[in-house]
Amino acid sequence: MKLNKIKVKNKEANYSIIIGDNAMSKLPREIKLLCPKTKKIGLVIDKKIPKKFKTKLKKLLKKYELYIFEYNSNERLKSFNNANVLAEKCLSNKFNRSDLLIAVGGGIIGDFVAFVASILKRGTNFINIPSTLLAQVDSSIGGKTGVNSKHGKNLLGTFFQPKLVISDILLLNSLDKRQMICGYAEILKHSIIKKSNFFKWLKNNTKTILERKNTSILRTAIYESCKIKLHFVNKDLYEKNTRMTLNYGHTFAHAIEAKNKFSNKVNHGEAVLIGIMMATKLSVLKKIASEKTLEELKQIYTENNLNYRLDKIFKKKEFSKIVDFMSNDKKNNDDKINLILLRKIGKPTKPGNFKLSSKELKKNISSLIKF
Repeated sequence: MKLNKIKVKNKEANYSIIIGDNAMSKLPREIKLLCPKTKKIGLVIDKKIPKKFKTKLKKLLKKYELYIFEYNSNERLKSFNNANVLAEKCLSNKFNRSDLLIAVGGGIIGDFVAFVASILKRGTNFINIPSTLLAQVDSSIGGKTGVNSKHGKNLLGTFFQPKLVISDILLLNSLDKRQMICGYAEILKHSIIKKSNFFKWLKNNTKTILERKNTSILRTAIYESCKIKLHFVNKDLYEKNTRMTLNYGHTFAHAIEAKNKFSNKVNHGEAVLIGIMMATKLSVLKKIASEKTLEELKQIYTENNLNYRLDKIFKKKEFSKIVDFMSNDKKNNDDKINLILLRKIGKPTKPGNFKLSSKELKKNISSLIKF
């Protein structure tokens, strides 16, 4: 069992990310070290997690007073009302701040449980065991929690750091290819926004990652992706400036998801893949990036059969509605839409340097799907 370990240390956080096969087995030892006063554990788990992992977790946590809460994982779970219900269940079972909530699932479960942990007695111990590739490389890192509003995704939330993140690669074996692509989208985004050799490495290893043929390759992809995200997070914990770079393609993506009412027709990663290409095309149209940069990205999409066309999901008359959702993005600080664009691979624009009015973006949006 080979494990990679990343130490996250800044003025707000001091925790580890453990990555590898059977990393979950480290859980009892880590809880004893990190949460020595814990007596009660709330295990909040996605119903789709294979039974063998649920059984294993019960055995690993047998020394504690264990409460299991299972949920169907979808964006509708991430509501203020559902968060209140879980918090009340914990309070009725007399959870203390020294006790522990553990999330086992994808980003939806992780965001939801982290939010509850952050408000439960103003902060209860929290450990995240992300079960999807998307959660392992993105949402489990950085300390953001959130639930959705009728006005958009993750508009209600807090910043709250976990005690530990365990990314067990064995959990990925239960994912289908669509879910693997969903996580890959964030890995690709990380490789685009940070100058390194990771983008070239990713071009050569994308097929292996998506088909899960090599554990070592998967571990490397997760490890390198986490390091890039942390590079931006550590510089800007509360997303006031530099950290917004991580939203490359996401202003489009979140709007696509909201327009689609967060349904499974388009998952987060698929929306991000489309958003990345739209942001890159806009970069070319505004003469910030070259056609060569756009073609470099397009090559990865075509070789791996990744969708990047908005017109395969929405009718042309619906495009302007997507811009309306973009106008409500939480990164905007005035009446214009704040966008991260791309100069070349590894060199994005700085947050706040590029803004468009809704009117101008609606005028140009049809051009962003023509490649």
